[in-house]
Amino acid sequence: MRGFCEKYACGNYSKASPQTTILPVLMRKDNFELRTECEVLKVNLDSSGRQATGVTYVDAQGQEWEQPAQLVILCAFALHNVRLLLLSEIGQPYDPDTQTGTVGKNYAYQIVSAVDVFFDDVLTNTFIGAGSLGMGIDEFNGDNFDHTGLGFIGGGYIALWTTNGRPIETHPTPEGTPKWGSKWKRAVVENYLKQCAISTHGAVMSHRGNYLDLDPSYRDVHGQPLMRLTFDYTDNEHRMSDYLTDRAADIGRAMKPREIKVSRREGHYSTVPYQTTHNTGGAIMGADPKSSVVNRYLQSWDVPNLFVMGACAFPQNPGYNPTGTVGALTYWAADAIRNQYLKRPGPLVQA
Repeated sequence: MRGFCEKYACGNYSKASPQTTILPVLMRKDNFELRTECEVLKVNLDSSGRQATGVTYVDAQGQEWEQPAQLVILCAFALHNVRLLLLSEIGQPYDPDTQTGTVGKNYAYQIVSAVDVFFDDVLTNTFIGAGSLGMGIDEFNGDNFDHTGLGFIGGGYIALWTTNGRPIETHPTPEGTPKWGSKWKRAVVENYLKQCAISTHGAVMSHRGNYLDLDPSYRDVHGQPLMRLTFDYTDNEHRMSDYLTDRAADIGRAMKPREIKVSRREGHYSTVPYQTTHNTGGAIMGADPKSSVVNRYLQSWDVPNLFVMGACAFPQNPGYNPTGTVGALTYWAADAIRNQYLKRPGPLVQA
């Protein structure tokens, strides 16, 4: 096993990423064309606003092109899918004051914390590992445990993953260590090979005040509004996370280490420390166009020949990472497109 695998490209082609598993197969097909260094600016609509006619995109030279299409599938990152819907004026933007609109609604994140465990005589060698190398505890996820008197709903998992001790990014030190200087350096050297982290990964419920919209001031290089994220944790998330953190600390102490360091998720949400990349919501699926953006097949209620894939369809953010469910939903939608929509184009669910 090679070290420092996570977050880096793989020279062995061992990762199941699109670059190594899907795109090489597609590129051998005559009816597939991959256009790199391009960015879609918007989905184009006909005069009725009910049918997509293709997309407008810009290439690496900054030239705009229009790509006609009978079927458009948005499969960018969750946040950018929502931004493209807003830029294309598809659906009604969510308004937190009036509680109207659906696009941008139900944005949710995840809440995480950690307990660092330090040993004197145990070598953990965390620089060698992978995301699937470890142990997870699911007893505190969702409704797997009794919430009576705890003051929160939801839950999350507790895990000890060996996901690579990236030396520039990973340098846990015991409580009381200075933030910089020779004592900090010494603490990093002394503890790097003899520590591990127990992490908690909690769900976040959707709230009326957490949403996505287009920024009224800031624009990108193409002159289009940037995505604006309005989000903060609520008391429910903090109480739930504190409960998970206490359980993780119990486990850390049971490992009989030299000491532990408890890092709770406190205060307001901040984008500064890395926490997780799993954003959900903004183009949620549902049974009613008045409260959702896409139907159960991830088909737009407003534009039937537009499908939106990804975690933006999630109405909440679970304790688990959404990747597996995103894949399952995509297969589900692709099957519906192939076996239902292409045979009879139009809404697959009647509003």
